[in-house]
Amino acid sequence: MLGEDTEGSLVAISDLHVGYKENRALVEALRPASPRDWLIVAGDVADTVADIEWALGTLAGRFDTVIWAPGNHELWTPPADPVTLRGVDRYELLVRRCRDLGVVTPEDDYRVWRGPGGPALVAPLFLLYDYSWRPPGFDTREAALAEAYRTGIVCTDEFMLHPDPYPSRQEWCAARLTETARRLDARDPQLPTVLVNHWPLDRHPTEVLRYPIFAQWCGTEATADWHRRFAATTVVYGHLHIPRTTWKDGVRFEEVSVGYPREWRQRSVPPGRVRQILPAPTGTPAPLW
Repeated sequence: MLGEDTEGSLVAISDLHVGYKENRALVEALRPASPRDWLIVAGDVADTVADIEWALGTLAGRFDTVIWAPGNHELWTPPADPVTLRGVDRYELLVRRCRDLGVVTPEDDYRVWRGPGGPALVAPLFLLYDYSWRPPGFDTREAALAEAYRTGIVCTDEFMLHPDPYPSRQEWCAARLTETARRLDARDPQLPTVLVNHWPLDRHPTEVLRYPIFAQWCGTEATADWHRRFAATTVVYGHLHIPRTTWKDGVRFEEVSVGYPREWRQRSVPPGRVRQILPAPTGTPAPLW
């Protein structure tokens, strides 16, 4: 069973969305199975700075180590949040608040998990997206966005995720890709990695989206080979609210999101359960929806 080993486990969860009272209760109830457990939180903790701090602070007080990668919701500047910072300034504020809480961020040194299933370098990433995951027949970002607006399938990022001081989200994405690849290239090549990013690194998880046009807000073609290039044993992500395990090139991809109450109420598995990353679970995981 999860966490039975006294040396602990590396576990993960994402898309906590604690602005919903039902999801807040899930975080209040979440406990490690072992005092040595490390917890990955792969983005979309909440929309406001206060809620993000509450959730990560609560979890940091319970788990040996908490590792956070931001999602699009953390980067929003919603009208109801008294913190009105945008873009890079907002992200850097969240990094400072996480450090105050003892939470590991993408700007910190990557940690090495040396418990069962290790050693492995656990790398939280912040990469964004660049509208390159477009459906067939839409050769440009402008065409794909126009189709999204025509059909009403438009991500709220278009209105609340500001790229300041970058001219666009795709240019912010490009800068993040360059810096992150540089850091990963400098890692110890003998260590396998656990790559953590809110948005999936490979496009295949988006193939089951009800609205394929939404994939343009879900990642970038630039990371299609990162699971091989950076020796990943597992890729952890969220964002899609379709929790499941998939495989690509022999690498395990784990979607670990909780999602909104209206979504998790329809699943057979109780909500708010962490997913075991290391040691790797034995057998074939049961579907979570």
